[in-house]
Amino acid sequence: MSALTGTPSSTPRSAARTPGSGAPGDRVPQVLRVKARKRPLPTAGKVVGIVALLVFALFPAYWMFSSAIDPEAPTRGARLLPAGVTWDNFVTVIDDGGFGAYLRNSIVVAVGAVVFSSVLALLAAVAVSRFRFRFRKAILVLVLMVQMVPLEALVIPLFLQMRTLGMLNSLLGLTIVYIAFSLSFAIWMLRGFVAAVPVELEEAAYLDGASWGRMFWKILLPLVAPGVVATSVFSFITAWNEFIFALTFLQQSAKYTVPIGLQKFFGENTTDWGAVMAASTLITLPVIVFFVLVQRNLSSGLTAGSVKG
Repeated sequence: MSALTGTPSSTPRSAARTPGSGAPGDRVPQVLRVKARKRPLPTAGKVVGIVALLVFALFPAYWMFSSAIDPEAPTRGARLLPAGVTWDNFVTVIDDGGFGAYLRNSIVVAVGAVVFSSVLALLAAVAVSRFRFRFRKAILVLVLMVQMVPLEALVIPLFLQMRTLGMLNSLLGLTIVYIAFSLSFAIWMLRGFVAAVPVELEEAAYLDGASWGRMFWKILLPLVAPGVVATSVFSFITAWNEFIFALTFLQQSAKYTVPIGLQKFFGENTTDWGAVMAASTLITLPVIVFFVLVQRNLSSGLTAGSVKG
């Protein structure tokens, strides 16, 4: 009868839906509202985690610098803020402690180790990656095995060799030792960067009439530059922070590097913590400057040679 009179027999389908009835039109906004309510918690967790990591990483640096400028550093205890600001500890370290000469010696040794180890490692990496010769794999295995030898086991043999060559108490002899120590790791790491460069680029340069030197300087070197930066960071940190070889080979205080010079402020019964923290701050500054100079290529250099092709 409702069909003849034209009156609707039931309410329209759209009117029968009520909010929260489970219809698709209501379900999507509800899901979005639930997600919107859940977003702030993970974001807050990430912020808290990042802040915690920053505090964990930067607090030692803050404590070192604040203790270096604290006039009451020996009796500071657990006080977070320094009692005042003074630069007397830096003056004592540089003038009375002779730390300026130690910094100069360390810069000479570290820069020399970085330059020569990077050049030699790059040439050796090109040789083992691009040329096929007998015992090539054996050489690579030997290079890797050298890196596994404990540092303490090399002190006495290298000391005897340096004494035979007349290079004890010499910055040049210490630089050569650091070059030899970091060369094996640098060769192994740069080998992956050189292998990742397509050989077709070098062949195209040869066809265009480029010499080997021009191809190396214009094509290969720019492509493996991030790898050179990454290996130079390792060589610099090794030469800058090394203590055992420097203590063994250097006898005169005028030739000391910063790790040996730092121990002068540790007495038998007392320790000048203000001078120790000031010297540690001075040791850290060149490393920070070096990282600022190479940080653009460092992140790409750590992964660019991991995949070939």
